[in-house]
Amino acid sequence: MAINKWLVYLLICMSCFCNGQNTTKKTPLSEVIITIEKQFNVKFSYAVEDVAGITIDKPSNSLNLQEAIDYLNSKTLLNFKALNDRYVTVSILNKTISVCGIVLSSENKSRLIGASIVVNNIQKSTITNENGTFSLQNIPINATVNISYLGFESKSFSANELFSTQNNCKEIVLSTKNEELNQVLVPVYLTTGLQKYLDGSTVLNTKKFGILPGLIAPDILQSVQALPGVESTNESIANINVRGGTNDQNLVLWDNIKMYHSGHFFGLISAYNPNLTNKVIVSKNGTSAAYSDGVSSTINMYTKDVVTNTFSGGAGINSISSDVFLEIPITNKLELHVSGRRSITDLFTTPTYTKYFDRSFQDTEINTDNDQRDTSSDFYFYDYTAKILFDLNEKHQFRANIIGINNALDYSERVTANTNETQSKSSTLSQKNSGYGGNWKAQWNPKLSSNFITYFSKYNIDAVDYRVETDQRLTEANEVLETGVKLNVNYKTSDHLNFLFGYQFNETGMLNQTTVSAPLYSSTKKEVLLNHALFTELEYNKHNTYLRVGIRANYFQKFEKLLLEPRINIRQQVSDQFALKLEGEFKNQSTTQIVDFEDDFLGVEKRRWVLVNNQDIPIATSKQGSFGLEFNKNKLNIEATGFYKIVDGITAYNQGFYNNFQYKNAHGSYTAKGIEFLANKTASQYSVWLSYTFSKNNYKFDTFTPTTFPNNADIRHSTSIGFQYNVLKNLKIAIGGTWRNGVPYTRPLAGQETVRSGNNTMVNYGLPNSENLDDFMRLDASLNYNFNLSESIKASFAAGVINVTNQDNVINRYYKVNPNDQNDAIQVDNKALGLTPNVSFRVSF
Repeated sequence: MAINKWLVYLLICMSCFCNGQNTTKKTPLSEVIITIEKQFNVKFSYAVEDVAGITIDKPSNSLNLQEAIDYLNSKTLLNFKALNDRYVTVSILNKTISVCGIVLSSENKSRLIGASIVVNNIQKSTITNENGTFSLQNIPINATVNISYLGFESKSFSANELFSTQNNCKEIVLSTKNEELNQVLVPVYLTTGLQKYLDGSTVLNTKKFGILPGLIAPDILQSVQALPGVESTNESIANINVRGGTNDQNLVLWDNIKMYHSGHFFGLISAYNPNLTNKVIVSKNGTSAAYSDGVSSTINMYTKDVVTNTFSGGAGINSISSDVFLEIPITNKLELHVSGRRSITDLFTTPTYTKYFDRSFQDTEINTDNDQRDTSSDFYFYDYTAKILFDLNEKHQFRANIIGINNALDYSERVTANTNETQSKSSTLSQKNSGYGGNWKAQWNPKLSSNFITYFSKYNIDAVDYRVETDQRLTEANEVLETGVKLNVNYKTSDHLNFLFGYQFNETGMLNQTTVSAPLYSSTKKEVLLNHALFTELEYNKHNTYLRVGIRANYFQKFEKLLLEPRINIRQQVSDQFALKLEGEFKNQSTTQIVDFEDDFLGVEKRRWVLVNNQDIPIATSKQGSFGLEFNKNKLNIEATGFYKIVDGITAYNQGFYNNFQYKNAHGSYTAKGIEFLANKTASQYSVWLSYTFSKNNYKFDTFTPTTFPNNADIRHSTSIGFQYNVLKNLKIAIGGTWRNGVPYTRPLAGQETVRSGNNTMVNYGLPNSENLDDFMRLDASLNYNFNLSESIKASFAAGVINVTNQDNVINRYYKVNPNDQNDAIQVDNKALGLTPNVSFRVSF
């Protein structure tokens, strides 16, 4: 007890010293007391240690005794009380106090919105509001308060340092991280939690995420679709098209682990639980030389990486799934973060599940009506993550991660034959992606730091499709095994200049296996590819200039092939409001997905991962350049960017053609060029935005006729508008709409819709992608209400509606031979989600 008492005394002394004014000379409190005693002929009763070390400004000599006592009470954490005209007692205040602060950036003293405020060892935390301020009540006087913000150095204060009366909150200035020259450019981008960096990348901070139309949670992959140039042609959340690319051309990293699967419910739900995800960085161009293997974009997800010594967590449930996450301190240097999520769709059916099920399984055997068959299906998914954080000391940090994603579908059917015999057979589909990783961060001296990364990723599709009519069992397997090692070394010569040097090694193995029971057939293909890379980069940021230039050398051991990839990223501020942006990059990709229409599983899953072989499946390469103009004033952000991208080495197999090229193999290229525009106005109560993208995207296959035709993802015009408003302090609403051109499709030749090929009859398609579907239009809305169940337990209720007007949108169209008339082709339309509501309830502590 004595030790704690002395600690309290010491903290009080420090507080009074820190809270004093720096512009005038302070006087020891003991001297002030002696002066007042002489002035008013009174006696102060106090313990010497209570006032030792405390300094304040001298009170005015014009004050009377009571006014002098009131002044002392306002300037210290002590309680001065006059017993009578002769004696004044001095005692320590209660051990809990109220604290507040204003968090500012060191660059321009701008207020930081959404900074995290965490009180160690007690269940109390908050974030700064739209004015950059925060306040907390009933905080122990000896508690430590941690203040952090993405891209800035964290700071810790004792609670009494932040104690203030009459709302005179302490200004807290955070400096940008020494190792990070790439600073926050736009702190609120569309909504709180979305930010833009100087290098043009977009950062999603899920903990500080506000609200976007249609969302009930900060779904990572759906949130990035709010950005111009990012689309999903088939309305899938997980399958996104960045500047005309296919989904497999996006490099997806989770804590530096390469992921090969992104979605639940066949792409309608992101597979990454956002609760422990701290930030997501999306780069469309000008990527750092430290990354490759994604010719369209890089989506880099990071989980929380700070040992807070605070036990916290939360749980939630919505119409599709439930989840829980925990942050568990083990020692002062060791912490465990875990999360888990599982669907509830196999337990009971909700309207949301029904909409998702119909959308996912339309035009498949699972949704086919047949009087002779009795079918049933059982679908569920789950994911989990775990992370161990160990800080050996201030200079060495160790992290270990694990992630697991699983989707499972069981389908059974009973067929009654003419003999009244009933056969019952089952089919199963399992999709899994697990990852294991670790890294060691070291700060060797103020200038030199390193990060050693290693990971292992495993992806599996295992399917058993039993076809009752033909008594045929089809077994399929697709497996990816990848091991990676990476070393980044940073050398910072000054506050403005940083050099990056690095090496990366990857070993990727893939297996594709197909077995048919009748007639007996078996095929197994295994491929392994080793890739070495050296990269270096210079990053400079001073005054109005940001520059990042680098080069990456990739060596493919199997092919004895070397690819050099230069990168450039320049931003020049030409005035207080205007800036110019130039980006460029060369990239490559050695893995791709093919679309197999013949060996698909019940019409549900058609895609398989394969490795390049430098022959019929070449290494895909991209060259991209973009130039933009930015305007930023009074929280009005306007951007216009023109881009030009060429991707070479794509194959017909991985484009999913529904035309005469459907079963042909060839490799070619596509060229995407266009303009992206975004206008975003933010204020303390609202955010409104308008985005528009014009893009022209064409294929070129030299062996096809015609050689050039529109890309499957060719969306010429795309517009979105959104509005987010804080109705009350804890109530937010968001409304937004999307309009875009329909994607291209191919129509059969009129009057000659089918053609015979040997014993088979096929659709006789006309010019490829010469027609377009009707325009896609959708209006979404959502609301979020936060409230407190107790002092330490916070709760939130969210509701969202996708496609409020129940618009009938066709997202894909193809044709198949009419089984009743071999000369006729039937049109098949895949529809987007209709009106789809969803609600969620969450608690956190």
